[in-house]
Formats: sequence, C-alpha cells, structure tokens
Amino acid sequence: MGTFSDRGLPVLLIANHIGWWDGFWAMYLKRKVFKRKFFFMMQEEQLLRYRFFNRTGAFSVKKGSREIVRSLQYAREVLEDTKNMLLIYPQGRLQSIYQSEFFFQQGIERIVRNNEGRVQVVFSANLVDFLEHSKPTVTMYIKEFEGTFSCEALQEAYNRFYADSLLQQTDVVG
Repeated sequence: MGTFSDRGLPVLLIANHIGWWDGFWAMYLKRKVFKRKFFFMMQEEQLLRYRFFNRTGAFSVKKGSREIVRSLQYAREVLEDTKNMLLIYPQGRLQSIYQSEFFFQQGIERIVRNNEGRVQVVFSANLVDFLEHSKPTVTMYIKEFEGTFSCEALQEAYNRFYADSLLQQTDVVG
C-alpha cells in the first residue's frame, strides 16, 4: 500500500478514476489510514443521478460553468480544517486503468495554490487484477507528494508515481 506519516494537516487525496468503486476504495483509506472526515468532488450530473452521495461528503462541480469557481472555493475551505480529507480526480473524468498518462484540469491549482505546508497531498493509484481468482483484487498504492503546489508539478509527479505503481504491480503479480 505505501506509507503515510500523519502530520496533523488536512489531506488532499489525488487518485486515478477508473470506475464506480474508486470512491469506496478512498473511503477505505480514509478509515484505515487517514482517519479524517471524508469529502469528494463529483461531476454535477453524476451527483444528480446518484443523490445519496450528498450524504457521504460529495459536493458538485460543473465544468464549463461559473459555478466551478464556487466548487473550487468550497474545496479550499474543506482543506482549511485539519480534520478533513478531500478526494479529487484531477483528470476530471473516468479513464481506463490502462491509461499511462494523466492530464490534470487547471482547477486543482486553485485548490492548492498557496497551501504549501498547510495541506498534506497524497497520491493514490488503484490497480485491479484477477489472475487466478474469480473475483478481482485491488491493490492501492499511496505516496505523499513533496514539491511545488502547481498543476504542472502535481501532474508530472503523479504520472511518475503511477508509472512506478504499475511497475510494482507487474513485479508483484509477474
């Protein structure tokens, strides 16, 4: 899984978004590793479709709308409380597990701007394999980000982390 050294800061969890189960895996990490109140950003049309997520820490974001500014500001406010954890999928959409490069939406920079030292950023990569099992297994890799809080730096570091996670996964199952 990886290690996490709790520094008593709010946690921003940046993860790959491969399917329905992603949020549940993040919630597992929240309970077992981060021990924070759980929040996550979700596309407005999906939140309207699955309204029960409103009761689980979800808040909406609507790309291409003025409302996006309000959603990003709310995300910043969530990260002002040390008891909180915010999950985001900065690529802004579902992507194949076989995706080798992630392109982050610029909104992440509004969330993290000027928050160095006040927010703990953690990367997560969830990888699924069946192998000899009839049911899939998920392996969760996590790593704390250390660097400049900019969209480019986060994207570059996440892509390196994800590539390393894939290598580790093939070593584990190979």
